[in-house]
Amino acid sequence: MEVLWLTEKEVRSLLTMDDAIAAVQKAFLDHGMGRTQMPSKSYLHLPDHNGDLRCMPAYLEGQDMAGVKIVNVHPGNPLIGLPTVMALLILHSPHTGEPLSIMGATYITSMRTGAAGAIAARYLARPDSHVIGMIGAGAQARTQLQGLSRHFQIDQVTVFDSFADRARAFAEDVLGFLKCDCIAVAGPEEACECDILVTTTPSRQPVVRNEWVRPGTHINAIGADAVGKQELESALLKRAKIVVDDIVQSVHSGEVNVPISEGILHREEIHAQIGEILAGKKPGRVSSEEITIFDSTGLGIQDVATGHAVYEKALQSGMGRRLELA
Repeated sequence: MEVLWLTEKEVRSLLTMDDAIAAVQKAFLDHGMGRTQMPSKSYLHLPDHNGDLRCMPAYLEGQDMAGVKIVNVHPGNPLIGLPTVMALLILHSPHTGEPLSIMGATYITSMRTGAAGAIAARYLARPDSHVIGMIGAGAQARTQLQGLSRHFQIDQVTVFDSFADRARAFAEDVLGFLKCDCIAVAGPEEACECDILVTTTPSRQPVVRNEWVRPGTHINAIGADAVGKQELESALLKRAKIVVDDIVQSVHSGEVNVPISEGILHREEIHAQIGEILAGKKPGRVSSEEITIFDSTGLGIQDVATGHAVYEKALQSGMGRRLELA
């Protein structure tokens, strides 16, 4: 029995944003059609170390793909030179259960999240959106912008980060892959003057106030992925059409978890899962004035689908190392 080992460097060389968007779109559609098995994330909370470990199994029945991702979130890691998020993905054969591949999945996590944001915005943002606001300037912000650039003509990006030097570095980095004006701004309110707003912070207090968001804005709320996290003021969610990636997971640990736990928002007020919109079961944006929010918690089906795209390309190119397990 052998398993294909792929390093983060090899995964990065194989995976494109277009690959990730195609894989995640199929995964969301399968989810919307009821063709997936995906228990909610299980958490190991590590309060003494300001972090957690999560386990994310998934099976895409329609595509016959199975696997599990193990991922951490440690917001303090950048201060010691490590990524906030690091991950490992194991793909299994649904037929026998044998492991097919083990691969670094930190890059996969960023790319599939950027792909999810791009897909959601395609259905929920105004088609003429051209100004992007970013709150948070880490790795997730970069792939969010890369994904959005596949579907929108981006003329301007405004970015705010609580670390001003990181926002300035992000603005410089953007010019390397996108032809647009990119400006680091002094406060989050300025970043909200946009067509599409992307929040990628680990905040447990709202960083976006209701009155800052104008009608017609679409928001990709990416940062809230654990109980107690919240980036958007609860009153803003009451104004908006809310679409989640997975209803159970979002109610537990997505952007909606705090307002629902406080009784400000009710589960029935969530409009749809993104897969239901892709499947044609529910509409996306229906007017130019409505505010739309995509609550992205990150799903195991996204990781397994994207990882399989990497695995297939590795087999075709002969990349990776074969390791003997038995």
